[in-house]
Order: sequence, then structure tokens, then C-alpha cells
Amino acid sequence: MSLSDVKIRTAKATATMQKLSDGEGLQLWISPVGGKAWKLAYRFGGKQKKLSLGNYPDISLQRARELRADAKRTLAEGRDSGELRRIEKLTAGNASANTFNAVADELLERKRREGRTENTIEKIVWILDFARPVIGERPISEITAAEVLQALRAVEARGRLETARRMRSVVGEVFRFAIATARATNDPTFALRGALMPPKVQHRAALVAPADFGALLRAIDGFNGQPTTTAALKLLALLFPRPGELRLAEWQEFNLPDAVWVIPAARTKMRREHRVPLSKQAVGLLRELHAITGRGKLVFPGYGVGSRAGKPIEQRPISENTLNGALRRMGYGQDEMTAHGFRSTASTLLNECGLWSADAIERALAHVEQDDVRKAYNRAAHWDERVRMAQWWADHLDSLRDGAQVIEFKPARA
Repeated sequence: MSLSDVKIRTAKATATMQKLSDGEGLQLWISPVGGKAWKLAYRFGGKQKKLSLGNYPDISLQRARELRADAKRTLAEGRDSGELRRIEKLTAGNASANTFNAVADELLERKRREGRTENTIEKIVWILDFARPVIGERPISEITAAEVLQALRAVEARGRLETARRMRSVVGEVFRFAIATARATNDPTFALRGALMPPKVQHRAALVAPADFGALLRAIDGFNGQPTTTAALKLLALLFPRPGELRLAEWQEFNLPDAVWVIPAARTKMRREHRVPLSKQAVGLLRELHAITGRGKLVFPGYGVGSRAGKPIEQRPISENTLNGALRRMGYGQDEMTAHGFRSTASTLLNECGLWSADAIERALAHVEQDDVRKAYNRAAHWDERVRMAQWWADHLDSLRDGAQVIEFKPARA
């Protein structure tokens, strides 16, 4: 006897599985907990088989009968409906796993497993978000250069030339990951080299005149802000690391008795461990700071309540905006000095003094040699010079801060 909508709706669950027949192999199975699912019983190749058609009421009675008719036409053609359905599901599953979004998410997860910093991951996520609305749901093997260019042009049209340039690089990395995992054969971003407007080179503002830098050091000493912010600015001057390397620093990286800071490879721009010799002034400053933040993991924890990105603020470091904001409060505009500008200041003044080799200065700035042999040699050969240079630099900053007579450096003889 055929089923009806009323009969299906009023059917009650029992202690055992019920099977209500609609004829020609179509059945509604009602589980003991009340779930209702359509099944189609059929024979193929002399074997009894069963095909799941979906759940009621997602699949109505009328739709279930249509699916039964489709399956019977397939069987009449000598094909197995159940096997076809399995292949369709597998194909659909592969397609969803091969979209740009899916491959990008896999790449992000691999970077997390490799130990990339959360700050790095967040930047990549931010850049990918510009591409996802345009190509995210497209099978990655079918995406053309024209589609990628459309996404890039949308960013470029907003005047974000550097973001568009970085976006082409990140999107290209997703395609190369897809090629490596046999889900694509071509990287369309390769054909887009030169298609974007080049960003204007913006040099980070920095004070390079000794007298001006001495005035900044005095301003930092008198700054009425959080102790961690003041200490961070002083250490930027003393050690001239990249701001992100300092902000994310953990106490376990510092060996104060041996006066060395080891920045792990995962947090450096070049992904290579970088050792920084600490002057007596830097060690003293860190000991004072340890009394304030030493009970936690971070050297420069942020302050506040609530949460951000799922993490309590007290477990997050201070931001680069905090450091640049402090400089603005001291009266230094963004065209005069930035947190990153301390590196330019150190590079300029150390090179101008003529006391230290260019190689030692480059190693101190964590500029990595391309030649592996030369790089390994320099790492060892210049350590002693870097230790002496770190102490000289700290003493020199004391002189500049205290307003000592500024002696003009003469260029070093060749």
C-alpha cells in the first residue's frame, strides 16, 4: 500500500526499527528515536542492495518517488544506482576540498604546524581575505590568471599598491602548494608579474643626526607612560631589533648572566636564529623590567581587560601602534621617527663612526648573507666584535642622551 504525507507525519517511533513501504522498493525507515530516512531496495547483478535517498522531511514523499524513478531508469540502462551515487558523493567531496579556500586553509594550518608566529599567520589571513570573495569557492585547478587579476585590481583600485603586491605573492604560494599536493598544474600568478602598479618605496622615518637622536633619548627618559612601553623604546635604541622581534620577546630567550638574547628562528624575518649581545645597560634595564613582568611569559605584555582574537589581552604583547603612539605623544611625527626607525639610526651612526666593520654591523642588524659558507663564517667571526660594538653603542647613547659634545665622525679610510 502506498504511503501518504499524513501517514508519514503521524507515524510514531517504536522500540524497533519500522519499515513503511511505498512500493517498488521505496521504504521509509523510522528509528526508535524518531528519525525518518528514505531507503530504496533493489537488485543489481543478482545481488540485493540498498540505496539511501535522504531524510524526511528534507526529502519529501514526492521527491523520494522522483529519486526512485531516476534510480530505476539508471538500472534499466544496466548501471548500478548505488555505485553512481557513491561516485557522485566522492566527486563532490573532492571538489569541495580542492577549492581555493580549502587549499588556502590547509596551507595556513601547515604554517601553524611549522611554528610560524601568530602575527605572521594573521597577516596572511588578512591578505587572503581580499582574494576569497572573488576566487575562494572556485576549484583551484580551474582558476585563471584573469580571475586572480580581477581580485588584485580590486585591491589596487583602493590605492593599496603594496597590499596588492603582497597579495599576488601569497595567492601564488597557495597555488604552488596546490601543485605540490597534486591539485593544480599551474600557478597563474606567474603570468601576472608586472601587471600591477609598483608601490612607492616608503623609507621608514628615522632620526640620524646625533644631536636629534640624543634629544629623543632624553624624551624617552622623561616619558610618562607604561613602564613596559618606556623600556621597549630604550631597548629598541640599545639593541635595534625589528619591533616585532622585541614586542613578542619571552623571558626564556634572555640569558642575563651571559648577556645574550637568542631570538628564535620562528620570529625572525629571515627565519634564522639571531643572537644579540647585551650591553651592561641593556642587562640592567632587563633586570629592572623583570621585577615588573618577570612572573609571566612575555617581556612586554599588553594591559587591559577583556579578550581579543580569543586570547586575554594580558597574554598578548604590546602592539607596534603602542610604540609608535608613544613617539607621537612625545611630539615626534610619523615623518620624523618610527619604532622601526631605530634600526636605520643605528645602521647610519655605526657605519659613519668608522670603528666597526660593515660585516659586523650587518650581522647585528640580522641581515643574512646569501652565501651559506660566508654566512657561517661571519656568524662566528664577528661575534666578539659585535659584543664590543654593543657596549660601545650603549656608552655612546649615554653620551648623546646626557648632551655631551657631539663630535662629527670622519669617514673611515678605505
